Amino acid sequence: MQSRLMIQGFNRVNNGVNNGFCGTGPDFCSAATTCVGRNFYSREVFLDALNSFTQFARTGSAEDTRREIAAFFTHASHETGSFCFIEEQGGASEDYCDETRIDYPCNPSKGYYGRGPLQLTWNYNYGPAGTDIGFNGLDAPETVANDPLIAFKAAVGFWMNNVASIRNQGFGATIQAINGPLECNGVDPAKVQSHINLYTVL
Repeated sequence: MQSRLMIQGFNRVNNGVNNGFCGTGPDFCSAATTCVGRNFYSREVFLDALNSFTQFARTGSAEDTRREIAAFFTHASHETGSFCFIEEQGGASEDYCDETRIDYPCNPSKGYYGRGPLQLTWNYNYGPAGTDIGFNGLDAPETVANDPLIAFKAAVGFWMNNVASIRNQGFGATIQAINGPLECNGVDPAKVQSHINLYTVL
């Protein structure tokens, strides 16, 4: 049942929620020339990535499963402009190297800006993601933008490590876990409301 619900979740985004997933069919969003995610994100690759995460949306009741899938796709759609963007817009000009994290030393020639479904960011997220799923996160962070399977694994891995444990606290807690300093506690209420609006539709 969980796999069916996951497919349904992807289809809900596909079918035009918040402008729709940029896939290949006629019902997808119309940004044909600007949607770089059109041939990158796919339902098949997402489901393939889940083979490495047997606990994602597979614990609790059927309602728990629905809520977790909806929450994940809400954040992924929000972060990627409805799956149109692979990389953070303007991210290459930003400094996402936390030099205090000597456990994950930055490569000065690399940028740790947002990439993939949840826009993985910062050296301290790329490092462990690479270790967990098998790529060089610190020396080759661009892998997340070049390999769809790695992109989805990085997103689901981040979710499992940082979000899944608090999902029973409500959807607001998932916003806090992903973008708390940037959006919560009155910082950007419009973005918080945008999350909520999409979540209620999904």
